[in-house]
Amino acid sequence: MGNLNCSPFPLLLSSLVFLFSCFLGLSLGTELSFVTCGSVIKLLNVRHNVRLHSHDVRYGSGSGQQSVTGVSAVEDSNSYWSVRGTSEALCHRGTPVRCGQTIRLTHVNTGRNLHSHYFASPLSSNQEVSAFGEEGEGDHLDEWTVQCGGSVWKREEAVHFRHKATEALLSVTGEQYGRPIHGQTEVHAMPSPSQHSQWKAMEGVFMKPSESPAGSREYAYPHTEF
Repeated sequence: MGNLNCSPFPLLLSSLVFLFSCFLGLSLGTELSFVTCGSVIKLLNVRHNVRLHSHDVRYGSGSGQQSVTGVSAVEDSNSYWSVRGTSEALCHRGTPVRCGQTIRLTHVNTGRNLHSHYFASPLSSNQEVSAFGEEGEGDHLDEWTVQCGGSVWKREEAVHFRHKATEALLSVTGEQYGRPIHGQTEVHAMPSPSQHSQWKAMEGVFMKPSESPAGSREYAYPHTEF
């Protein structure tokens, strides 16, 4: 694996996020108390304090697909994911994500979806988590169910993401890669919920619920804004 930090300009990124939000009439994080479809967010693993991250670097073992890790850096642009519906169930822009709803998480910078399958992860030999597809389109193994305690996914709430096809949960247990990505943490999937599989929505651009039927159209995730 090569150098995974593709964002040397965090100040520029912040400016672009702000301008993008103003242009589309979005919320940058203080107004909405829940996560909505079409939002572009970072996800924090509560136990290990790392953000879900990916990059155009493939695993050297297992599936050979695009690798997914956890990073402690807050400003890295490779940690942005867009919240999308599935091919069978649209996720209309600005609609609150319901507890129990199945979604896709598309990596903004590469257009690949958070994915899992029965390959072994490189460090812990748990279930591998990768990024898969092209331009936001992959397959049924890109689908994750949001598990939370109420009716909708609240931003202050720690939630679980259960992989629909295999029933495993998106997790981090602390194994860290060495050179050349020293300090980045393995992300994998585990069969049972635990403190290692709790995630919280953090920085991002949150789509506001629409006040008119025109806002119900499907959200197309951004390719170049970040």
